[in-house]
Amino acid sequence: MSFWDRLWSGRSAQFDFDSGSAATNAIELTKRHPTVSLSKQGAATGNLRVNLSWRMRTSDIGRPERSSVLRHPSRMFKPDVVQAHTQSMVNVDLDLGCLYELADGEKGVVQPLGGFFGDLNAPPYVKLSGDDRFGSASGETIYVNLDHRDAIKRLLLFVYIYDQTPAFDRTHAIVTLFPSNGPRIEISLDERAPQARSCAVVTLENVKGDLVVHREVKFVYGFQSELDRLYGWGLQWGRGYKSKVGDHP
Repeated sequence: MSFWDRLWSGRSAQFDFDSGSAATNAIELTKRHPTVSLSKQGAATGNLRVNLSWRMRTSDIGRPERSSVLRHPSRMFKPDVVQAHTQSMVNVDLDLGCLYELADGEKGVVQPLGGFFGDLNAPPYVKLSGDDRFGSASGETIYVNLDHRDAIKRLLLFVYIYDQTPAFDRTHAIVTLFPSNGPRIEISLDERAPQARSCAVVTLENVKGDLVVHREVKFVYGFQSELDRLYGWGLQWGRGYKSKVGDHP
């Protein structure tokens, strides 16, 4: 059997976890296939890394958009497009955040605004690594400690535009989940929502011990409070501001 036959036969069986490493395989969550179980792929332990990266959409740069290697397998042999991160190219500030609800009823948010960077080894077991304000190649990353999965009821990972910056339709943003085992999980924010300021990207829910990742990609015109109302978190929100660069831990 040829390499391509093996690849496509793996796709027909949904996911072939033995055909490569997490660096070369990807699951793309779409409207037709929005859900994947971390428990069933043996990835419900260790640290789940969630990364937000983006680059500007510009009419004068004819770069192809990034897509999953499952859809375009030949691209696994090509390096990823380097994301622009110069002031002349990028003037957008996308932020990654996480609403959490724990099994004991505790609720809150992890986000750059207000300096709520969380904690990985204590509740909420969610930690934001930092605040990327220039669209660098590393982007922004949130870690979730799944060794404490029984303490987590649900998480909502979201992206919002900070202050006066371009809308989502001028960026190519991707949220990627890197489980401890198996392929990475990609969610592209590729729907046109020119006036939206926030986007609920993906939920992680503990359903009777099964950790289920579900694509949301719901754009809203407000900020965190509107996402809160949409998903019934019930938190109190106020105007938040960012600290100066380098002030966070």
